[in-house]
Amino acid sequence: MATVQPGSFLTLHYRLAGPAGDVINTFNDKPATLTLGNGELSPALEQRLLGLEDGERASFDLAAGEAFGPRNAEMQQWVARQMLNALGDPDEQYAIGDVATFPTPDGQGSYAGSVIEVRESDGAVRFDFNHPLAGQPVTFEVHVIGAL
Repeated sequence: MATVQPGSFLTLHYRLAGPAGDVINTFNDKPATLTLGNGELSPALEQRLLGLEDGERASFDLAAGEAFGPRNAEMQQWVARQMLNALGDPDEQYAIGDVATFPTPDGQGSYAGSVIEVRESDGAVRFDFNHPLAGQPVTFEVHVIGAL
């Protein structure tokens, strides 16, 4: 029976939940696949997987900020309407709670931010780029289907 080790390729179901409920839950859909150590999960979550065996189920409670760090006020930023128009649909309307995706500077990936404020005067939008569970206690439930 295979055991999860650093660098393992995993197929698993997992659920991440904070005080307001689930943020990610693959148990009712296809399982996730990932490689440990590639940054697909936070280091604190990856650490909990080490030593688990194929077929094993486990649940972990992580203290506030342990899974995704503390909330960082500098991760809340205003984005000018002109930039939003250049990156997407100029007619896009933003509302508090919406999530928008932005390209990374190198164009190779993307990151997301949730709308926390819209300024009517100039259409600028304030986004929170913190992970939704940053600064919160997290429950991490996992079912390891297979480890290579």
